[in-house]
Amino acid sequence: MSGEHILIIGGIGILLVVSAVFSGSETALTAASNPRMHELVRQNSRRAEIVLALHQRKSKLIGAILLGNNLVNILASALATSILLEIYGEPGVLYATLGMTLLVVIFAEVMPKSYALTHADRMALAVAPLMRWIVVLLAPLTSSIHFTVEFFLKLFGVHLLSEQPNKEREEELRGAIALHTGPEPELRQEQQMLRGILDLDEVEVDEVMTHRRNVEMLDADTPMENLVEAILESRFTRLPLFREEPDNIVGIVHEKAMLRAVRAGNVDFDSIDIAEFASDPWFIPNTTTLLEQLQAFRERREHFALVVDEYGAMLGIVTLEDILEEIVGEIEDEHDRAFRGVRPQSDGSYIVAGSVTIRDLARDFDWNLPDEQAATIAGLVLYEARSIPKAGQVFQFHGFRFEVLRRQRHQISLLRVTPPKRMPVAVP
Repeated sequence: MSGEHILIIGGIGILLVVSAVFSGSETALTAASNPRMHELVRQNSRRAEIVLALHQRKSKLIGAILLGNNLVNILASALATSILLEIYGEPGVLYATLGMTLLVVIFAEVMPKSYALTHADRMALAVAPLMRWIVVLLAPLTSSIHFTVEFFLKLFGVHLLSEQPNKEREEELRGAIALHTGPEPELRQEQQMLRGILDLDEVEVDEVMTHRRNVEMLDADTPMENLVEAILESRFTRLPLFREEPDNIVGIVHEKAMLRAVRAGNVDFDSIDIAEFASDPWFIPNTTTLLEQLQAFRERREHFALVVDEYGAMLGIVTLEDILEEIVGEIEDEHDRAFRGVRPQSDGSYIVAGSVTIRDLARDFDWNLPDEQAATIAGLVLYEARSIPKAGQVFQFHGFRFEVLRRQRHQISLLRVTPPKRMPVAVP
């Protein structure tokens, strides 16, 4: 073997190293975590800024890397073919094809990409400055290639999207949250909170409100002495005030405002009109999303709103605490009742009050039940049964078993719910 052959073989080795850098860079830069890069930018990382800049020009980045990678691979194969043709003649073409295929696949593709997959962020930060210059140098060629690709794709009716749709971004984020798991209970709580934040713009207030039948209200025509007693005995600090009929809400009575009025009056109760110090009621449509209502609470600096339907009939009330509980879970204080409506049983079933919401069950037990047609577990059974079931009836849908234990008039008040058994996933 002559010295010229040795130089060519050395050149082939260098080209394979360059090809490995291109292959590993492609995998690392496309697999690098965007959220982590943003966090590093907040910590003044210049390399992370370059990675994000390359992500924004991903088509040019991929074009430059593929162009460079193919150039060095083809050049290495051509050099190997020329050497083996001199040594072995015509069979040298076959030897060069087999040899270079193995070398390129093992050392220039699989090995660097395997490393890049397991160290994506670290490698992306390392190669980002080099890849930025390569993208700049090859920009004229990659632009021409990109234009040609778009032209031929349009001939077949395919249009490239300039950015990822919002729905896909949200699905990607939800998938990342689902992967945020571990044995620590804090991780589960964090996962539930992150899901709750994403759901704020999808959940409407009538799904989390307190229904009107459970709302304590005051009658403005009741003697003041009795009203004061009712307010002091209530476990709520804000109570709707109606006149003549419950749908005619004329104000919201705040316990502190009432106490100030009574203290300032220094007269008998009959001389005080409760409507004078009640604040104006705030009515919101039941189709308002939790995100919209949270923003409205902040703007108006209020914590309490009355939910009405399209006909103006009051459906219930929603508070700032109701929305916060959708994010952080149940917030209990000294006035809350301890019973939450769910009791696990030894056989794996659960005794559930009909008023428990499907969202609470999904958040606390990871039950996958639809909440589009009903907000409560009783409402779901009524919707699926298409009738008002009797106590003792059993239903099976969505993989769950529902047994009606108690019915009060036309309302299901208690059920036994048996969730499906979780089957272990077989790993080949």
